[in-house]
Amino acid sequence: MAATFSAAIDAHCSIIPHTSETRQPLCFTSPLSVPFKRFTILCTSAKFPQKISEPPQKENPSLSDQLKPPSTTVFSDQPKQTQILTKPKSNWVNPTKPKTSVLSLQRHKRSSYIYNPQARDLKLFARKLNACGNTETAFNAVLEEIPHPPTKENALLVLNGLKQWPKTLLFFNWMKTQNLFPMETIFYNVVLKSLRFGRQFEHIEELALEMIDNGIDLDNITYCTIITSAKRCNLFDKAVEWFERMYKTGVMPDEITYSAVLDVYAQLGKVEEVMSLYDRGRESGWKPDQVAFAVLGKMFGEAGDYDGIRYVLEEMNSLEVKPNLYVYNTLLESISKAGKPGLARSLFEEMVDSGIAPDERTLTALVKIYSKARWARDALELWERLKSNGWPMDFVLYNRLLSMCANLGLEEEAGRLFEDMKRSEHFRPDTWSYTAMLNIYGRVGNVEKAMELFEEISESGIELNVMGCTGLIQCLGRAKRIDDLVRVFELSIERGVKPDDRLCGCLLSVVSYCEGEEVDKVLACLQQANPKLVAFVKLMEGEKTGFETIKHEFRNILIDTAVEARRPFCNCLIDICRNRNLQQRAHEVFYIGTLCGLYTGLHTKTAGEWHLDVRSLSVGAAHTALEEWMGTLRKTVERQEPLPELFSANAGAGTHKFSQGLANAFASHVKELAAPFLQSEDRAGFFVASREDLVSWVQSRALNEYLTLVPALIMSGSLIISAAGLKQQRLMLYRIQLW
Repeated sequence: MAATFSAAIDAHCSIIPHTSETRQPLCFTSPLSVPFKRFTILCTSAKFPQKISEPPQKENPSLSDQLKPPSTTVFSDQPKQTQILTKPKSNWVNPTKPKTSVLSLQRHKRSSYIYNPQARDLKLFARKLNACGNTETAFNAVLEEIPHPPTKENALLVLNGLKQWPKTLLFFNWMKTQNLFPMETIFYNVVLKSLRFGRQFEHIEELALEMIDNGIDLDNITYCTIITSAKRCNLFDKAVEWFERMYKTGVMPDEITYSAVLDVYAQLGKVEEVMSLYDRGRESGWKPDQVAFAVLGKMFGEAGDYDGIRYVLEEMNSLEVKPNLYVYNTLLESISKAGKPGLARSLFEEMVDSGIAPDERTLTALVKIYSKARWARDALELWERLKSNGWPMDFVLYNRLLSMCANLGLEEEAGRLFEDMKRSEHFRPDTWSYTAMLNIYGRVGNVEKAMELFEEISESGIELNVMGCTGLIQCLGRAKRIDDLVRVFELSIERGVKPDDRLCGCLLSVVSYCEGEEVDKVLACLQQANPKLVAFVKLMEGEKTGFETIKHEFRNILIDTAVEARRPFCNCLIDICRNRNLQQRAHEVFYIGTLCGLYTGLHTKTAGEWHLDVRSLSVGAAHTALEEWMGTLRKTVERQEPLPELFSANAGAGTHKFSQGLANAFASHVKELAAPFLQSEDRAGFFVASREDLVSWVQSRALNEYLTLVPALIMSGSLIISAAGLKQQRLMLYRIQLW
């Protein structure tokens, strides 16, 4: 039967693709993922009825019904056997019948202006109401001086002249009490707009429900005001609720309302609903404006969806919509999150070539993209173009440029930029400017410049924040100028700087490479910032402290520490242990950190390669991680478990100015362990070893341990071995025989 039905379809039906209406499947996150075409089935056989009666539809379907994704409307939840037994219902598409429109292409007509000879007196009266006190008594006193009877036209003039939403609401309530004429939709719309300006959504919703209760029609302007007000107040669920109600009552939104709701769904992260709305609007003949495309671009940028951003650009090009400055700024900020600096540069050049001058927001977004991508040359070229073309500057852009120089280690360029700010009349350096410079000098180790800048901050009265204090203390600690470090810390505390976890981590890092009396001085500073951390350092150094005590106390410290500072704390504590020759304690702290989830992602395993990544670790923590890894590999070899062909470790390229030579330190430790890892010639900072070399290394280590562990005494040409030594000897010989 199924075959007969299929043959009938082939013989009597033609499938015509609608190539002009290519759309994207809404169940995919990216609109460019899998394009598809719609097909219309035209039946010509006499065996089928010529006139198909369409099923009855709701008069006003809800928005949620219209926006259901294909996954819920095309596919059935029933098992295949049930579908075969029941007669399938055919849904025929009439190609001559247009699809139901979801928006009105006509803007709501405003009421025509009627000349009112009393307008001048009423505007003066509105000014008196604006100038009177905010109390209801003062407002009512001025109301008694109304120059003309409050007719409909006069009342609208006064309402439009009131600037403050409380007085607009008072005058509206007064009109209702006078009961001189019925309250129409236009009065509510004026009051709702005033309340929207004051972000009073609670009053707006109350008036809207009052309109419904009194049988007053809510038109497109009413719904648009309610929805946009909810959006401004970040009440996105309320905006969706009223948009649903709008469809259910039969009111069709216009383009302004439609664009606002697109933004609401985008703010909620509902990409499928946004693309469904966009698709249905396009089918209704809607040509999106710049605001709608800015909404789409921002949505895809928040998701880091490069394909989505490209889709927006292609749609604008196909519809011949010229982007304005707002659209370009939104797209550039979106591209920043998608991590595509090349696209950002080409888009910026396109904007400049089209005659649109960038503003501060444009340039700040572009500098942020270049800084994140480490495109120093392009960022500096942009700075030169900015000065030569006279493009606008502000504090945010200046400080963003300084932060970029700090991230890229551009000390000289940052110095010139900072001096340029000092010579400027409008953009003198502020706290963040000085903080960026302190971080630059601190990271490159220019102690003299950093201290000069600190003295300048103290003399000029500029507030020193905790970030600048941290950068300076880090610089002084690396230079071993501990007395200056203590003085800077004490002055910073006196000036109101509150130490945070980052500053505590900086002091803890200084403790790790100090010796003698210097350790006590730094710990005294750390005692003021975090007494529990100092107590744990002393507890950790105690020989009689057990592992369970260390684990319990360290977990308590981590609970009180910010998430981003927990791994640096653990790294510094491991460094302190290794520099105090407490190797076993270092491994215990590393193990506790692993249990607490601080070192996830260090190890990756594939069928062909096992990999260790220590780039985010300190030198001591990297050494400890390598030793732990080698111990694990050794046990794996001894258990004769399957191994991959390649083993690798990544210690970082070490080419950055701020790199502390982790790759070199890692290479030295590998040499000390005599591990078979060699530096890769193709990839900087990588160390690789083959399976054969690793197995051979484990065998040699086992043999060396055997020779050192045999407690033998050679006396009179005979070998005397203790019982424990004999047991160990047999075990080692057995392992060697296995190999």
